[in-house]
Amino acid sequence: MLRALAVDDERPSLEELLYLLNADPRIGSVEGAGDATEALRRINRALESGPDGPEAIDVVFLDIQMPGLDGLDLARLLTGFARPPLVVFVTAHEDFAVQAFDLKAVDYVLKPVRKERLAEAVRRADAQRGTTPPGPAQRIPVHEPDPDHIAVELGGVTRFVAVDDITHVEAQGDYARLHTDRGSHLVRIPLSTLEERWRSRGFVRIHRRHLVALRHIGELRLDAGTVSVLIGSEELQVSRRHARELRDLLMRRTTG
Repeated sequence: MLRALAVDDERPSLEELLYLLNADPRIGSVEGAGDATEALRRINRALESGPDGPEAIDVVFLDIQMPGLDGLDLARLLTGFARPPLVVFVTAHEDFAVQAFDLKAVDYVLKPVRKERLAEAVRRADAQRGTTPPGPAQRIPVHEPDPDHIAVELGGVTRFVAVDDITHVEAQGDYARLHTDRGSHLVRIPLSTLEERWRSRGFVRIHRRHLVALRHIGELRLDAGTVSVLIGSEELQVSRRHARELRDLLMRRTTG
C-alpha cells in the first residue's frame, strides 16, 4: 500500500485531499503538510529512514502555488535526490502542466478534485512504485466520441471541444494549446500528431509552432517580404518554408 504525503497551504483543500486519499484502499497511510518547506523536512526524514523505514513516503500529492517555496521548486529539489518519492501535482491552474511533466510528475490533477480523477492518479502512482526512475506520465486515454471532437480536461472535468471551433494550435513542448474564440485548452498531444490528424479538416502548418484552420484565417498579410495571417485579433507569423503552400491553399479555397 502507498504511503502518501499531501501538501497544500490552504487548509480546506488539504483536509479534502486527505479525506479523499484516506478513502482510497490503495493508500496505506497519508499525512499532511501546510507548505513546501514543511514537506521538504518531512521528506528528508523519510529518506533518512530508508525505503522500508517507518517514515517512508512513496508519493507526494503537491499543490503548486504556495507562499515561499512553491510546488515546482520542491519538485525540482526532489529530482536531485537518489530515491525521491513520486510526485502528483494537485492544482487549480492548468498553465503549469508542461513544467510539471518535465519534472517527471506521475500525474497532474486539477482542482476542484474529483474522487474518480484522484483515484486514477493513485492508480498511476501505484503502478510506477518500485520501477526504475519514473518517467513522464502519459496522457490519460479518453475515447473521443467522434472525429469531430477532442477531449480536454478543464477544472477536473473532461469536456469535448468541437474541432470546427478550434482557430489555431500552438506547440508547447510535448503539448499543444488549442485556441478557440472562447479560450484555450492544453492537451498532451504533439503538434505533429494533430497536423496529421486534422490535415483533411483544413488545418495547415504555417510555422514550427503553429497549426491553423484555413476557415478561420481573416487576412493574409505581406509586409517587406514577411508573411503573416490574421486569426480574429491575433496575428501569426508564417515561416518562409510554409508561405507558398499557404498562399496556394488559400487561392484554391477562394477560387474553388
